[in-house]
Amino acid sequence: MEILKVENLTKIYGKDSTKVVALDHVSFTVEKGEFVAIVGASGSGKSTLLHLIGGVDRPTSGKVYIDGVDIFALDDDKLAIFRRRQVGLIYQFYNLIPILNVEENITLPLALDNRAVNKAKIEEMLDLLALKSRRNHLPNELSGGQQQKTSIGRALITNPTLILADEPTGNLDSKSSDEIVALLKKTNKELKQTIIMITHNLEIAQCADRIIKIEDGHLA
Repeated sequence: MEILKVENLTKIYGKDSTKVVALDHVSFTVEKGEFVAIVGASGSGKSTLLHLIGGVDRPTSGKVYIDGVDIFALDDDKLAIFRRRQVGLIYQFYNLIPILNVEENITLPLALDNRAVNKAKIEEMLDLLALKSRRNHLPNELSGGQQQKTSIGRALITNPTLILADEPTGNLDSKSSDEIVALLKKTNKELKQTIIMITHNLEIAQCADRIIKIEDGHLA
């Protein structure tokens, strides 16, 4: 079942002498439950692509369909709600709220949506992340790997249609990187979570079901 359809996606910054074509008519699809890695050098357009898929930015032209929804047909408010409920975002630098503990950071998307926290669900999540003993710790009391696990929990807590991970191991040592990749693979296989991961590391990309390479805004 097709869960994501990217159709002629183009993003242009500036104009005339300052014009930069970050993405140029990119098209592909992703099946439900698939783990896809998007690889490319710095400046290739891979992060721009991820931000457009997640509705964080809007394209110059083209369409993105998530579970059949044309996300750019939504106004900004509806798109923000859709993104919060259907897209889990994982960033290189975690983006945790410093005054919230692990459990509060994980459940933040539910709080923003005025949804009740299922106690059994949070216990399962903390077990999955191996963070039960850290549930009341603030981000500055955690290792980099533990902070990234917290951000993964925050992305997963809403049972999103898609998980988008932007260089999720880029700020970690090799041991923590291996743990994060193993956790992403586990959520993909056991929770049937669809994952799209941006990385410049080909070794890490090998864990995915499929690798898409992007060069100068084009699929290679």
